[in-house]
Amino acid sequence: MTWIENLLTEHSAMQALLILSLISAIGISLGKLKIGGISLGVTFVFFVGIIAGHIGLSINSDMLHYAENFGLVLFVYALGLQVGPGFFSSLAHGGVKLNMLGLSLALLTLIVAIVLTFITPVNLPDMMGIFCGATTNTPALGAVQQALSQYGIPSDTAALGCAVTYPLGVVGVILAIILMRVLFIRDTEITDTPVSNLPRPINTEFEVRNPGIFGKTIAQIGKATNCQFVISRMWRGGVVSIPTSDLVLQEHDRVLVISAPADLDALLMLFGEQEPDDWNRQDIDWNAVDRRLVSESFLVTRKELNGKTLGSLRLRNLYGVNISRVYRSGMPLLATPSLRLQLGDKIIVVGEQSAMEKIKPLIGNAVNVLNEPNLVPVFIGIVLGVILGALPIHIPGMNLPISLGLAGGPIIMGILVGTFGPRLHMVTYTTSSANLMLRAIGIALFLACLGLDAGAHFFETVFRAEGALWVGLGFLLTVIPTIILGLIAVKLMKIDFGTATGMLCGSMANPMALDYANTTLPGDRPSVAYATVYPLSMFARVIIVQIVIVLLC
Repeated sequence: MTWIENLLTEHSAMQALLILSLISAIGISLGKLKIGGISLGVTFVFFVGIIAGHIGLSINSDMLHYAENFGLVLFVYALGLQVGPGFFSSLAHGGVKLNMLGLSLALLTLIVAIVLTFITPVNLPDMMGIFCGATTNTPALGAVQQALSQYGIPSDTAALGCAVTYPLGVVGVILAIILMRVLFIRDTEITDTPVSNLPRPINTEFEVRNPGIFGKTIAQIGKATNCQFVISRMWRGGVVSIPTSDLVLQEHDRVLVISAPADLDALLMLFGEQEPDDWNRQDIDWNAVDRRLVSESFLVTRKELNGKTLGSLRLRNLYGVNISRVYRSGMPLLATPSLRLQLGDKIIVVGEQSAMEKIKPLIGNAVNVLNEPNLVPVFIGIVLGVILGALPIHIPGMNLPISLGLAGGPIIMGILVGTFGPRLHMVTYTTSSANLMLRAIGIALFLACLGLDAGAHFFETVFRAEGALWVGLGFLLTVIPTIILGLIAVKLMKIDFGTATGMLCGSMANPMALDYANTTLPGDRPSVAYATVYPLSMFARVIIVQIVIVLLC
């Protein structure tokens, strides 16, 4: 059995793989257990890592830091890719509010920390280290150490305070989320509606009664209004047809228009009269509307179409068909000529059956193509994200520059690649299962390394009187402000619980808590909110800790 002992204790690449895999497997298995209907999920890997470190298991320090950073980069980059398509729309619709809440949480936590320095024996430098650990913000710890060194103040105890409080800082946010959900949150405050970058389009039937558009083509009418709409069908003399852009409208024509709900009043004024039929029912058989026309869905799987606009395909003029809707990640988008297609989009096409057979090879519609992994954008994005994270950012009044780091750079690059990659004809499509796999492997590696590193001296520090006080103060700094801001967001500002949870995790720079939220809450709102507030909240904490030290030390 000596060889087994050597395999577990002698530092090598094989030993590192074995230890990290064991910690991850045991932690993930235990994380599935539910106590009182609640489970910690992958976060349990962190506790198993602490126990492993406590009983003496360790791996080479270089391998440990590599695996920890690689896991974090993989997790945050895959997260950025996932939320990228809806990120900028969320920033425009509520992003400012979320960032203000995130900054408020950062300031509230700091105020509580300053107050605690006056009512406890902990001095300000140590309290700033506890603050960084409680908010799981290691870049802020670097700023604290830099500011203390400028004043000739030792920073070793600040680093120790961060290391001791960091583990419960991770757990504290998760506990705060659990307490809020169990004690204060109703089911109606939790929504599973995904975040979309466009309002959900609706179908409306109009009769042409406005003399101003008699004798005008659809193209001319479209240019004369600011509304975006698609006419999918037209009835003239009881016959239904697919209208082309050069079709001239006449009085009493009836048109089926797809538009955003906000444009309904403007379109009513444009066409003249709205018909009472409800074309948004789920039970409508579109193929029965007219037997000559059929409605079929096609998957965009030809890489040549990635990033191309619908208008550039000229399907209506060349084949006599109309694209009524485009579904992306399950959300319907308005099929305007300027909409850029992405690999994996599902398009709804209306036209004659003979035309459907012609356009099928043009679109692709090969499901097996989507199952092939597109790894080039992943590795290119990681490279660019690491470079972005390493760029020095100079702030007036600070002697040394700061940077986004390995957590900030890759998530921002993932958002940019996920949003703008298709416009550069970069295939960024990944299946949901593939994205979840990347994130799960990344967060498991990160937690295993973090726990293993903290476990070596965790218990001996915690069970000292001073260490126990630090842990308790750090836990208070994490839980109390998180619950207060969470309740303000949900109860007073009427933000849904998923979005509020993502905001709290992002403000606390806590990817582990985000992963817990993603596994227990429906939809992608936590991830989008996390990515929305994370960069600004991280920078704010880096700056404010230095301001506090300059003013109060």
